[in-house]
Amino acid sequence: MVTIRDVAAEAGVSVATVSRVLNNKGYVHEDTLRKVQQAIEKLNYSPNEVARSLFKRQSKLVGLLLPDITNPFFPELARGVEDELQKQDFRLLFGNSDENPEKEQAYIETFLQNQVVGIISATQTSGMFNQEQPAVPTVFLDRTHEGRYTVYADGREGGKIAARELVRRGSRNITVLKGPGHISPVQDRFLGAVEVLAASSVDFQVIQMASLTYEEAEERAKELFRQYPATDGILASNDMTAAAVLHEALRIGKAIPEEVQIIGFDDIPMSRLLFPSLSTIKQPVYEMGKQAAQLLLKLIKKEEVAEQIIQLPVSFVERNTTRKVKADG
Repeated sequence: MVTIRDVAAEAGVSVATVSRVLNNKGYVHEDTLRKVQQAIEKLNYSPNEVARSLFKRQSKLVGLLLPDITNPFFPELARGVEDELQKQDFRLLFGNSDENPEKEQAYIETFLQNQVVGIISATQTSGMFNQEQPAVPTVFLDRTHEGRYTVYADGREGGKIAARELVRRGSRNITVLKGPGHISPVQDRFLGAVEVLAASSVDFQVIQMASLTYEEAEERAKELFRQYPATDGILASNDMTAAAVLHEALRIGKAIPEEVQIIGFDDIPMSRLLFPSLSTIKQPVYEMGKQAAQLLLKLIKKEEVAEQIIQLPVSFVERNTTRKVKADG
């Protein structure tokens, strides 16, 4: 491994001089600067991405802020971001906020201290993002922020599709599990579902969730069947919630989908592996991450951006937690 001492020896200068060049601190004669730069290039020296960014006057680091890495939705989102950034030799710094504003703000400050040239955020709570002009180009992913560069899926339409499918497949007493109201995508899908249910000849009720964790979903699933035992259709706020509901339904002896139908949201890989496999609303998760990265790269390079807000379509994936119906027509 090439070290700073190797660079100093190649350039015929001291280690301190190389350090001044890398950190852009103190005076360095133009001839000496050129020798150090040539030595760094020749030896392909890069102690870390931050030092390399200081030397080149621009980093290739991007900060990615996610709310909950334990939810399989977000690693797939991150993979879409990472794969696209790596095509142009950019690298990620990652932060997991746990929906905690203080933790989120601390990560943002860390990103900026490490000279990131842009941030992609799938969170919604930080006061930094309320500023008129973010410190670096910023793209919001999955979570929407008015007037900001955003990539997200059409959650409202997804909620409508899910509600229509339950009604179409015979559910007449439907329970909607509503995610936290401050999280825009779950709020959108809730509003879409309620719009359809309110216009249908079915009974429905809503159970509010305080978070999207599996532990919270387990508690709400027990509450659901205790409080609304006649429920024959369930719209979950995401696939993790749907998995907890499915587990509880089977535990108390409900036949799925004959007695109770369940539809999730996201289409994470786990939804295919559940038994019975989960019917759900598919978001193009990887593509969302990819397009967010493409948008951020345009902003970093000051290229023309055709769309500030990119909305991607969703679709229904029929598996075994919903009943089969004859094709329309």
